[in-house]
Amino acid sequence: MQAYEMTIKELQAALREKKISASEAMQSYQGRVADVDPLVQGYISLNPQTAEKQAVRAQQRLDDRTAQPLTGIPMAIKDNLCTKGIETTCASKMLENFVPPYTATAVEKLFNQDAVMLGKANMDEFAMGSSTETSYFFETKNPHDLNRVPGGSSGGSAAIVASGMAAFALGTDTGGSIRQPASLCGVVGFKPTYGMVSRYGLIAFASSLDQIGVFSHTVEDCAVVMDAIAGPDAKDSTSMQQAAPKFESSLTGDVKGVKIGIPQEYFGQGVTQQVREAVQKAARDLESLGAIVEPCSLPLTQYGLPTYYLLACAEASSNLARYDGVRYGFRAEEAESFEDMLIRTRTEGFGDEVKRRIMLGAFVLSAGYYDAYYKKALASRALIKRDFRKAFETYDLLLTPTSPNVAWEMGEVTDPLAMYAADVCTVAVNIAGLPGLSVPCGKDEDGMPIGLQLIGAHYQDAKVLNAGHAYQQNFGQSMIRPVCQKGGAK
Repeated sequence: MQAYEMTIKELQAALREKKISASEAMQSYQGRVADVDPLVQGYISLNPQTAEKQAVRAQQRLDDRTAQPLTGIPMAIKDNLCTKGIETTCASKMLENFVPPYTATAVEKLFNQDAVMLGKANMDEFAMGSSTETSYFFETKNPHDLNRVPGGSSGGSAAIVASGMAAFALGTDTGGSIRQPASLCGVVGFKPTYGMVSRYGLIAFASSLDQIGVFSHTVEDCAVVMDAIAGPDAKDSTSMQQAAPKFESSLTGDVKGVKIGIPQEYFGQGVTQQVREAVQKAARDLESLGAIVEPCSLPLTQYGLPTYYLLACAEASSNLARYDGVRYGFRAEEAESFEDMLIRTRTEGFGDEVKRRIMLGAFVLSAGYYDAYYKKALASRALIKRDFRKAFETYDLLLTPTSPNVAWEMGEVTDPLAMYAADVCTVAVNIAGLPGLSVPCGKDEDGMPIGLQLIGAHYQDAKVLNAGHAYQQNFGQSMIRPVCQKGGAK
């Protein structure tokens, strides 16, 4: 077995037993990247010199027996997480040459364990999209079929892990941007409770919704990474105040007596028959392990999508106002005045989807429309939160599809509203700030992955991961990742 085919746990053992060195593990992944990434296009940038230095340092810690769980483990980082001295672009012309002077807390914690960063992952521009087709640089392909999208906005991170080009990857999730591409690419994707992982150094899209999370091959691997990145951070006032739970040690694999609700609203119009059947089978599988599975209702589900897009766009319009051509980032040339420079910079620097969301957000925050739209969205958010709280009075977890459909053909979805509908199963989790996990639970007739979503109450992240672990241990798909099975791949 090659290093790039191993899980984190398998790599840990191989490194500590000196069956492989940190440099050899890094080179195995780099070889995989050289073979596969020209097809998949998951990485925006590669950082071989940084990776080599980190691998050398990791080997020193392995040799002197001071290694931590992620020492020497190759990883990828979504390109909206700041890395000191390394370009962080948000897949946008606006930040094409931006080099941050600091590193995001979550990434810094991984560096402190001497994980090895292979490169920065492609994404939808400023994390706005569900297919990774809005990247300024190029489109990422789904490793299972190069003619299909990987999902988004963290499509690069998902495709990288799915095709064996990193042992794990960090992504961000504002309305499903980890879980949905995880489902479409057939990997594990976890969005923690809002505040569980510090957002310091994450380039903001919608600050009340954004959360950093993990892509991995297994739930167990995800727990290892969460142990490294979770916890309070004085640099982020919204991060949790208490110590984070011990995720890996919480994985008992026992779900006997765990009450799981199946919200019927998540299986309605728009959810394909094959997705519905795969997720319902997964529910029966968990029931066979001793879980108590019952249908339930989240009656306000229908308001999740409009609420999310009103709030997210409003926050985006405010957060992206800083890109004005003055302070940093792209500046249009040959402007005739300050106003002309500002208009041209933002017109040329942002892609169509980003401009669309900025304009929507500016509209809902404008005089005369603030009360009609933004304030109503805030009220709706409170009601959706109450909906979930009521459900968790009865149930420990909720189970739904992650995505209403499998990956679609590239260029197939051109209507923005149709693209937004891809997030219908995930946005409410962000609105309420809850933990959500996507786990592969089957494939459709074309061999495209399907994911189930497990949702927990606030700070019940360990419970969510344990249920996903139990399912994966007993019914999980093969961990050998695809070598781009279709679309002309090797």
